[in-house]
Amino acid sequence: MELKNLMEEVVMAALTEVWEKESMCKCEKCRLDVLATALNKLPPRYLVTNRGKVFSKADFLELQKNIDVIAALAAAVRLIKSNPRH
Repeated sequence: MELKNLMEEVVMAALTEVWEKESMCKCEKCRLDVLATALNKLPPRYLVTNRGKVFSKADFLELQKNIDVIAALAAAVRLIKSNPRH
């Protein structure tokens, strides 16, 4: 067993879809900055068991949670795009 933040997986998967459409620096530093910024705006979803993972993933099928993730990513992209750290 291991402690896992499901929100990380959800945000990474959503970023993969959004990332290619954005006209910004695609370096690893900018990508990680976007992920960290978005994750800091979202509540963590820690779990330990596979059963918990199944229930939590089902919870993310709710439209509002997906909208929250996309909104946090969009805000993070705007911030990092306008203020890259390199």
